[in-house]
Formats: sequence, C-alpha cells, structure tokens
Amino acid sequence: MNPINLLPIFANVLSVRIIPNVEPLLAKKLKINDRHRSLGIFTVDMDDIGVTALDEATKRADVEVAYAQSFYAGADHSSGPLSGEFIGILSGPNPDEVKSGIQAVEDVVESGAHFEALNEEKTHALYAHVVSRTGSFLSKEADIEPGQSLAYLIAPPLESTYGIDAALKSSDVKLSTFYGPPTETNFGGGLVTGSQASCQAAADAFRDAVIEVANAPKHY
Repeated sequence: MNPINLLPIFANVLSVRIIPNVEPLLAKKLKINDRHRSLGIFTVDMDDIGVTALDEATKRADVEVAYAQSFYAGADHSSGPLSGEFIGILSGPNPDEVKSGIQAVEDVVESGAHFEALNEEKTHALYAHVVSRTGSFLSKEADIEPGQSLAYLIAPPLESTYGIDAALKSSDVKLSTFYGPPTETNFGGGLVTGSQASCQAAADAFRDAVIEVANAPKHY
C-alpha cells in the first residue's frame, strides 16, 4: 500500500519482583496452581507487548499466567512512574522457573515485539504482530489449541475496526477475539487465527489499512 518505513516503538519493563514463596492467602486470591509457590511480577508501558511477552514465558518456562491487567487511559496517565499501562504476574513451582519466565518477558519486550509508528512523533501507532506458535495464555484468549498461529492486531479505534475488516478479507482467517474500542488504553483490535501464512497476510492487510487511514483520514 504505502512504501513508508514504519518506525519501531519498543516497550520498557518498568519494574520486576520475584516472590520465592508466596503467602497462601495471596495465592488463594490469585487462584494460582496448587503446585505453584513462586511469583514473578512486572509492569510494562505497553499492554499488548506485555500480553505477548506473558505468552512467550509460558512456552519457555514451567509457568502460568496468574494475573494480567491493563490500566485505564494508558501509560501517559499512569498512577506512578513504575506503573506503565500493564501488570503481569507469572506463577511457577519454584523461583528458578519464574525467573526463566521473567527473562522471556524481558527478551520479548526488549527485542521480540514492538508497535510501529505512523508518524515521526510516534503519537500514532499500530501493532500487527504474528505469533507463529502460541503458548497457553494467548491460546486461551483466542480459544485455540496451543501451538497454533495468530495475528495480534491493535490500533486506535477507527483504524482498528477498519483494519480488522481488511485483515479478515485478506486470507482464510478467523476473528477469534475482538477487542472492541475503547479498550482500557483506548485502542481496539483483535486476535485473528489461521495458518501462519494466512496470519501474516492478515497482519499485512491490517497494517496497510491503518496506513491508508493515517494518510487520508477523511477520504471515503
């Protein structure tokens, strides 16, 4: 559609803590696995990157997602300098597994997934990330079996709705999860599933559609 180079926008892990032996009352409230005793907690300034990172952690360590929550209005309106716009909690049988999960989170945040800026100010952005093989977390979100492919598609409200339509028309994919705008961070989008090639085609179509809107917002 448009040959412009979209600038990557990487997220930042803002805070991390490991609880080697979680207090039973907290464990009960979090409804963690009975055999799990350790927690890894982190905050990040981009929620969809945090979700993607949690899913990767479930593939690389013996951990499960105990808690995942976006904060209202986004990182620019966070409750404190370490809050960002997302908190994730991993649970595992011991501190070593949890630390491995947190390392996977940091790897994804630092270099594995990113938003793409539609303008030089990086105030207009999209997320069109293909997960070639899902872990347990995104599989549950999309209601698919672990190990399948999905396209994680996010953009501002109108752009995301227009883009999802283009993505679904691009290839043999299914809209497994729809994030109707506004989400907690005032975006929208969804999880699209199918073969890896189909998901990549859907992500490309989504990106092109969002660029189209960015280039001519009122042209119809």
